[in-house]
Amino acid sequence: MEVVKLNTYIVATPKPHIGGMYWIFLSIETRCGITGIGEVYSASFHPEVVVKAIEDVFERYLKGHDPHHIERFYRECFSSGFTQRPDLTMMGVLSGLEIACWDVIGKAANKPIYELIGGKVHDKLRSYTYLYPEDKNGVLNYEDPGLGAKSAIKFMEQGFTALKFDPAGPYSIYSGHQISLSRLNHCENYCREVREAVGDRCDILIGTHGQLTPASAIRLAKRLEKFDPLWFEEPVPPGQSGAMAEVAKNTSIPVATGERLTSKYEFYDILKNNSASIIQMNLGRVGGILEAKKIASLAEVFYTQIAPHLYNGPVGAAASIQLATATPNFLIMESIKTWDGFHEEVLMEPLNWSNGNIIPSDKPGLGVELNLEVVRSNSPYKGKKLHLSMDSNPYYVEDD
Repeated sequence: MEVVKLNTYIVATPKPHIGGMYWIFLSIETRCGITGIGEVYSASFHPEVVVKAIEDVFERYLKGHDPHHIERFYRECFSSGFTQRPDLTMMGVLSGLEIACWDVIGKAANKPIYELIGGKVHDKLRSYTYLYPEDKNGVLNYEDPGLGAKSAIKFMEQGFTALKFDPAGPYSIYSGHQISLSRLNHCENYCREVREAVGDRCDILIGTHGQLTPASAIRLAKRLEKFDPLWFEEPVPPGQSGAMAEVAKNTSIPVATGERLTSKYEFYDILKNNSASIIQMNLGRVGGILEAKKIASLAEVFYTQIAPHLYNGPVGAAASIQLATATPNFLIMESIKTWDGFHEEVLMEPLNWSNGNIIPSDKPGLGVELNLEVVRSNSPYKGKKLHLSMDSNPYYVEDD
């Protein structure tokens, strides 16, 4: 089998851009006529730049090769340019192409990918969603705890048993920082209202997106422990596992992290230093399905569970579903609501979500196909913004 062709699509998402400003989909074709699809997760550059990178990596390391040879492809990309380092954009490109290779492999074998990476363990995958609290004008408002509680009740009534929110304020490029007393009070009040709204029917998951210093994270954690969150996510910026370990040893709330890490080496550093007890790899950032499976196995050795992260399109989600289905130490998976809206429209058939759980597909490969009519009618993305962005201003207490 030989890969011979690449197609790329930069798809603009509709307002309010849930899942990011755009999604980068790709497909590869083999000489024998099998097509596999993938998704490249957000990167540090405009998507038009990323597409050029995809084309370069495809021509250099995948075209003319057998898609089954995942290990060779990974090492070629990881070592590209004499690096042997996890370059963020390269890892995103590698991940999207690797996922497409697995889609081809599954279709050629007439098996779901999970049957080829250890076999089905889970018939259903517990899922959580972010809260999306809307005011009376339909505008998302994350500063009103009452609206957060109403959103929590709505999702609980749909069947979710876990809900995530980040009450800690804006994400600054200058983080970590100490949040103000008023923001600490806001976080405590927000958690209280959500906990009172859902009782013990839902776990609550606290995100901070790496905004805090260790000292500030510990102060916040102490206030939130009484609400018994399932996790405290990214309490400090990525890159310094010792700082996160300091938070983990000073709170009873399990620490979760991983969405911005890019290799098994970085995850090993987290695990060996007891920095987190829940690992949130994003398959679009760590090298794809096989590398994510290796990271899950590393986590298993440390009695640590995985909770695949995603804030992107449904092809990346489908890859995470394949991994989670075959992973014994799976805890929970991120859903974007119930996979309705544009996440549903861009596929020929939507992801199967039912009563709080994702139901793995039994179709070959990823189990999903792009609706190319919808893809093309929303391509290409014309904006200047990146997939996600942070506040370019420092954090000032008086502006909180």
